[in-house]
Amino acid sequence: MTTLPPLPCYLNGVFTLLPDAKISVMDRGFIFGDGVYEVVPAYGGQLFRFAEHMARLDRSLAEVRITNPLTHAQWADVAQQLMATFSAAKGVGADALDQLIYIQITRGVALRDHVMPTDITPTVFVMTNAMKLPTEAQRSQGVACVTADDFRWEKAHIKSTSLLGAVFARQISFDAGALETVMFRNGFLSEAAASNVWVVKDGRVLGTPKDSLVLEGIRYGLIEDICRTRGIPFELRRISREEVQQADEVLLSSATKEVLPVTLLDGQAVGSGQPGPVYAQLMAGYNEAKAQSLTPAAH
Repeated sequence: MTTLPPLPCYLNGVFTLLPDAKISVMDRGFIFGDGVYEVVPAYGGQLFRFAEHMARLDRSLAEVRITNPLTHAQWADVAQQLMATFSAAKGVGADALDQLIYIQITRGVALRDHVMPTDITPTVFVMTNAMKLPTEAQRSQGVACVTADDFRWEKAHIKSTSLLGAVFARQISFDAGALETVMFRNGFLSEAAASNVWVVKDGRVLGTPKDSLVLEGIRYGLIEDICRTRGIPFELRRISREEVQQADEVLLSSATKEVLPVTLLDGQAVGSGQPGPVYAQLMAGYNEAKAQSLTPAAH
């Protein structure tokens, strides 16, 4: 039996520790995976692109017909308290640790029935932990990925807690000794198990459209902003498997990966086999955005 670490968390209005947090076995999140989640990075004690994360949380909740149980300000307060508690337990100030805040809302507790009940109270859970960013070797050498057909459901735009499809997809890459599984639906790029995927060809950054087949990562808007600032052409459209295979660069993005170069795909070198110049520009822009988030003007 795994012993949970005493990480600070918040459950239904109470601040507690992970080993002490309990929910009913009839919670619909446990029975059906009937809920949504959000993951917010925080650098130096400051929530990063928090408004964008809250907007996506609102979209996911609306799709599954759950009313947001907290205001955006209340979510921020909960996150800040958890970060302060975690930092204090580590004996450092809240600005000394980069953290990752996990938010989950399920429909609540009810007897098992597929129909969505409307008279129950959502279950609210939040936790924080230290953020694990890519290693220097991964940044400088790139990472290996494998490909697979996208076998998940067609509402991938909802950040649902029903993640068995993503678990299967990630296991494919783990079993192959790779970092991620890049997926294709009907011959066109969708996303990776837990990342968005970007293709660079002739200096142009290509991404998949924002539709129900992919989860719109928060870095969608950030990468577009960086491209605009740095004069890099940017386009969202359907991208064929052949275009991915012939790309000059392939990149992953997520809250924990930030922007990460893929240099090996299905055992074949991507482009030159080294992180490319567009990745370098995007990473520089990403670091600038992180630095700006720590200034008072960013809030």
